[in-house]
Amino acid sequence: MIRVLLADDEAMIRAGVRAILGTAEDIEVVAEAADGREAVDLALKHRPDVCLLDIRMPRLDGLQAAAELHKAAPGTAVAMLTTFSEDEYIASALGSGAAGFLLKSGNPRELIAGVQAVAEGGAYLSPSIARRVISRLGAGQLGKQAAARARAEELTAREREVLALVGAGLSNAEIAGRLHVVEGTVKAYVSQVLARLGFKNRVQAAILAYEAGLVGEE
Repeated sequence: MIRVLLADDEAMIRAGVRAILGTAEDIEVVAEAADGREAVDLALKHRPDVCLLDIRMPRLDGLQAAAELHKAAPGTAVAMLTTFSEDEYIASALGSGAAGFLLKSGNPRELIAGVQAVAEGGAYLSPSIARRVISRLGAGQLGKQAAARARAEELTAREREVLALVGAGLSNAEIAGRLHVVEGTVKAYVSQVLARLGFKNRVQAAILAYEAGLVGEE
């Protein structure tokens, strides 16, 4: 069972998200918070698998809460839940250690898929967000490809293979199946890749995989 903490300062939004998540047999909302500070406190108390954080909240916003949780509760995955899709929010959320970015206006199936993905150690961007990121990589940021390739070349062949599969959005279990190894081995490789690249989370690694042109090579 995936245990979720939901944080949003609007009670109606919390009720709606809870109702959607309640349709999934493998998800349970174990706590709710109305602001970021309460979300951090409850997360440290309940130790959920996933924290769904609204970006704009009182006392402590979602980005600040995500940064605190990344340090204090590294075993809890964080996904941002927002109505905003501006690029600066995406960059800030990823920099805060978030593994997912979900739009409140998205399809309910995306919400469930996103929670399941980050709970399994994967990364998830709502499709509209993913298109924005990928389009930016292809329209003006392709000059970064050489630098990204150089960074990727610092990895071993197996680490680059894992990086490519992370970029394709696969969870640890899916990568293990693809490479015919145990999941613990994949977790170790992912940790090595993040450490060597200096990244906080899989989303940042996935973006580098796109920039380096690794996705589709696995």
